[in-house]
Amino acid sequence: MPKNKTYIISIGGSLIAPEPGIDWKFLKEFRQLILQLIKKGNKFYLIAGGGRTSRNYVAAARRVVKITAEDLDWLGIHATRLNAHLLRTIFREQAHPQIIKSPTFRLVSREKIVVAAGWKPGWSTDYVATVLAHEYDIKTIINLSNIDYVYNKDPKKFKDAKKLAKISWSAFRKLVGNKWDPGLNAPFDPIASQKSEKLGLEVIIMNGKDINNIKNYFKGKKFKGTVIK
Repeated sequence: MPKNKTYIISIGGSLIAPEPGIDWKFLKEFRQLILQLIKKGNKFYLIAGGGRTSRNYVAAARRVVKITAEDLDWLGIHATRLNAHLLRTIFREQAHPQIIKSPTFRLVSREKIVVAAGWKPGWSTDYVATVLAHEYDIKTIINLSNIDYVYNKDPKKFKDAKKLAKISWSAFRKLVGNKWDPGLNAPFDPIASQKSEKLGLEVIIMNGKDINNIKNYFKGKKFKGTVIK
């Protein structure tokens, strides 16, 4: 793996804001890792997901009114922006002061860290990651969530599900389909997958909780995760 690269890291909301609340211990470990990596010359675009914060707001709204798809999306988007501001706060000295809310707006930054969030209804943070990759000519997206690998079928439902260490975009897209909605539970969303395939991107799916495993990836060592390319 080449050194001194620019990466996009999409941080799943389940890591930042899981069921019990904000996971500050994860954020502390993640911050230490990123600080080590930027000292070695790497640059990062960090994209925050919405997590439990988003789902709590959606659930509350649904108890009061029949929520529209657009409002559902906007609640999720603003949850990602709140989480993004949290990331921006813990990297205050190292990150650009402006959070990217539109990936099509090219931000000129000398800082080693730039934080991004949700964009507009109809687009996931996975899609935002692919647009950023196109705008800033970045070839690698690291997608951190709460799973170790992509499987050929749902491991919670099928005991014979097989983990996939490597998979092509065409094979991956057969697994996730071609449609996206705000409640879809997929390792990487279908629309973002289509764009990633066209751009020739490499996407790595890893469990963000395993910081040592992420370190192994950046050291060029064997790691747990799925490489899509």
